[in-house]
Amino acid sequence: MSDLLRGGRLSSSRTDVTEYTSSIESDVVLFSAVVKINQAHVIMLVEQGIVSKEEGSLLLKALTGIKEVEVKPSLEDVHMYVEEEVVKATNAVVGGNLHIAKSRNDQVSTAIRMKLGQDLTHLVDVIIALQEAVIQKAGQHVHTVFPGYTHLQPAQPITLAHYLVACFDVLDRDVQRIQEVYQRVNKCPMGACALATTSFPISRERVAELLGFEGILENSVDAVSSRDFLLETQAVLTVLSVDVSRMVEDLILWSSLDFGLVELPDAFASTSSIMPQKKNPDVLEVIRARMSHIQGNFVSIASTLRALPSTYNMDFQEVTPTLWESLGESERALAILAEIYPRLTIREPSFEKPSYAFTTSTELANMLTKKYGVPFRTAHKAVGALVSHLSAKDVGSHEVSATLVEAFLKETADLSLQIEVKDIEEAMDPTRFVERHDVRGGPAPNEVNRMMMTRGQRLQASRKWSDSVRAEQSKAERRLARESRAYESSERIHKTSSR
Repeated sequence: MSDLLRGGRLSSSRTDVTEYTSSIESDVVLFSAVVKINQAHVIMLVEQGIVSKEEGSLLLKALTGIKEVEVKPSLEDVHMYVEEEVVKATNAVVGGNLHIAKSRNDQVSTAIRMKLGQDLTHLVDVIIALQEAVIQKAGQHVHTVFPGYTHLQPAQPITLAHYLVACFDVLDRDVQRIQEVYQRVNKCPMGACALATTSFPISRERVAELLGFEGILENSVDAVSSRDFLLETQAVLTVLSVDVSRMVEDLILWSSLDFGLVELPDAFASTSSIMPQKKNPDVLEVIRARMSHIQGNFVSIASTLRALPSTYNMDFQEVTPTLWESLGESERALAILAEIYPRLTIREPSFEKPSYAFTTSTELANMLTKKYGVPFRTAHKAVGALVSHLSAKDVGSHEVSATLVEAFLKETADLSLQIEVKDIEEAMDPTRFVERHDVRGGPAPNEVNRMMMTRGQRLQASRKWSDSVRAEQSKAERRLARESRAYESSERIHKTSSR
């Protein structure tokens, strides 16, 4: 415990206990925010007449003079470190007033929210970079017919671009969730103090304004005790991690020789120490594993918070590093994927391959219903029996003929029809299959092009949001620095005039 807090209620402290409870190593990331919080607080104290301009000037100069945290196990946390440094730079009388009308309880929550707000903005930028890579790749493959899978079984033809637009949309919802949680993160708890505010005539709104928050977290008990913003952010990251895991899993499967649909760039693969022919997707597998860490972190944070009583508990300091870990892993994984997608080599599959041969069977059944009036369930049964027959003979779709379709309609439904050959050929053609599926959101090239254009608009909106938030953050930093410098100089003016 800091010496500033000894000699009152408590006497001596044990080094091993201080080291065990210290959060200084994980607090380093909050250092800049803590200094700014103290600067804003001092400016407000001066404006409210709670401390003099001369004292405020000395305090602000001392705060400006703290350049970095010297991490030592004996340090309790970054908040007491900053206060100790201010006392050293001034004296016990002046420095001792830095903590008027505030507590570490409201200060730590404010610092976390400040850093988290910046991290969320950066995370949106990283997701946008991945979306740009995905949509650029999609633009190159609007006409690349690709097998779509259900239950890991070849199902129906789509295009690679159609799949990639789906990936874009999944990531876009992640961006929207981040934007929504940012609104709740961007509230200022300062002025709540330990839990009951203060009898000093402070202005909570002024501190929030100087720090660039949208407003205050009003109820003082809620302001210091709530960590739902951490849990909500972790929940958003957990959803993101699931989305990333599924994208990665597709690439892992598709890059295997059994699928042979894509080839990973050499720089993002490895080989075996014994088998020289191997090209292993190690990077993707590590991403997949680390995304599971994020999912575990959600359980860890929820388990820590769920049984805590109201207001502040030291348990809180244990959950914040977990969130920073999740943010870091998310950003690193997304950045790597943004480098991989543009460099993927695409292997267009042959739909004569037995496993893909009958992926257009739905269209064959649809054609029988649309043109020949066969009830769909009847057509489904006949086509299914036909596929079973040809699969047993290990032959492809080229063996599907009008005569064979007629035979199975007769066998399964006692229907006698004459089917035109061109109808069979068109129904079984994967390219025609894709072109005909031009319902909104379908894989037809014209529809995929339309979707890609609207996704470009979504990217612009996301960038605009990110730029706007960052501009507000920068504006607040400049305003705080400007006002702090003005008060620092007022001490020199005061001394000169007093001579």
